[in-house]
Amino acid sequence: MRILLTGATGYIGQRLLPLLVEAGHQVTCLVRDPRRFELPPPLQERVQVARADLRQPDTLRQLPTDFDAAYYLVHSMSTNGKDFYRAEQQSARNFVRYLDTTTVRQVIYLSGIVNDHHLSTHLRSRQDVERTLQGAARAQATVLRASIIIGSGSASFEIIRDLVEKLPVMVGPRWLNSRCQPIGVRDVMHYLTAVLGNPACLGKAFDIGGPDVLTYKQMLLGFAEQRGFRRPIVTVPVLTPRLSSWWLFLVTSTSFSLARSLVDSLRNDTVADPRCSISQAVPHVCMSYATALQLAFQRIEQNEVVSSWTDAVSSGVADKNYMDYVQIPQHGMFFDRQTLAFSRPPEEVLNNVWRIGGKRGWYKTDWLWRVRGLLDKLAGGVGLRRGRRSPTDLRPGDPLDFWRVLVADRAAGRLLLYAEMKLPGEAWLQFRILPNDDGTHTLEQLAAFRPRGLAGRLYWYSLVPFHFVIFKGMIENIVHYGQRPQATAAKPVTARV
Repeated sequence: MRILLTGATGYIGQRLLPLLVEAGHQVTCLVRDPRRFELPPPLQERVQVARADLRQPDTLRQLPTDFDAAYYLVHSMSTNGKDFYRAEQQSARNFVRYLDTTTVRQVIYLSGIVNDHHLSTHLRSRQDVERTLQGAARAQATVLRASIIIGSGSASFEIIRDLVEKLPVMVGPRWLNSRCQPIGVRDVMHYLTAVLGNPACLGKAFDIGGPDVLTYKQMLLGFAEQRGFRRPIVTVPVLTPRLSSWWLFLVTSTSFSLARSLVDSLRNDTVADPRCSISQAVPHVCMSYATALQLAFQRIEQNEVVSSWTDAVSSGVADKNYMDYVQIPQHGMFFDRQTLAFSRPPEEVLNNVWRIGGKRGWYKTDWLWRVRGLLDKLAGGVGLRRGRRSPTDLRPGDPLDFWRVLVADRAAGRLLLYAEMKLPGEAWLQFRILPNDDGTHTLEQLAAFRPRGLAGRLYWYSLVPFHFVIFKGMIENIVHYGQRPQATAAKPVTARV
């Protein structure tokens, strides 16, 4: 089949794409910025990429129209309140208008379970997107409604993990007693592929969920039990939704806008309605919550996390076309440039560069990086808790603590990061390995900052003493990390503008 896949850069889309290709389908991925959509090598010759923004209908007019089915996997949870609702409805309406110009016969949408009264803004928006897609003139909608999705890298899994592993005692709001029906991401993938072209699923909406109906408190306790922790949980009535959002934001790796949307939704029970069961159309036995957790940790331990919720640009502080910042400006800038020649194999140094951040840390004064991350979190930024998708692999678009990867070119020996922390300006951090005439190599480390007004200039000058310690030590440790004690190297050269 010829398939149009939206949301291909998101958590679900990245996992669904290879499954569709392996099944022999011809897939076209609709993305806003192809520059930050790097296909794995096995898929590069088998997948087409089309550029469009669902919020801008003019960009949809040049898209191909010859498709059999489409997946709608986009959301706008990064925006706030009414803007979030408006953005989702606008995108859905524009998409339906586009579908009505194509040959698409089926549109598949992953929604949320909406069986409770007084739905949150998030769940009400999902429900209204359903209705919009169901109103398409040419395509019949198949809607899969899920509660909490459990899998390595999912927002729900990572939030539960943060809460359980970081808090010896948890004080939670009353919504911890709300009920949900968690489902493993593998089961979600099964349903998404099984309904494709299935006549029994055309024009239907199904609730999908695992075998366990749990409160959020029971989910936390189940996670703690599996990890061998004892975690007392106390629920208190004084935590309002806003306070709960701040509590979730400060304790976990989530952004505040996402925390607010989640808290708003967690007050609703999200339990599958038996009348909307998918069992007859797609017979399948879903894994338990405990099994989904076990498989998630297996993926993490094997370094096989396919996708993470932080892959989306919306996990940062703003919704930007970050690839517009691949070229570091040269005017109106402050620079801190460090270089260090070395004689060890360049691949070893490159490996150290590629492992920066996350659990490996930043090679110098990690406690200062943690303080900066805490201050950023308190200011409403992303902080350091996002970590990185993989301890060894980087690709454009990846989050890396409070940075975003713009360029990760191992062949050229170049890594370029763009800051997503709260700043009075814009910041870049670049690493390059350059060959020398004598057969050795040089690591170049460049910190670049474009200040915004007087505040930006004061910010840069206030950090110059720290830069002298941090950046000088960082490049030395990157070059020497893991090197045998007898090896020696030249002193770094510092240049500031």
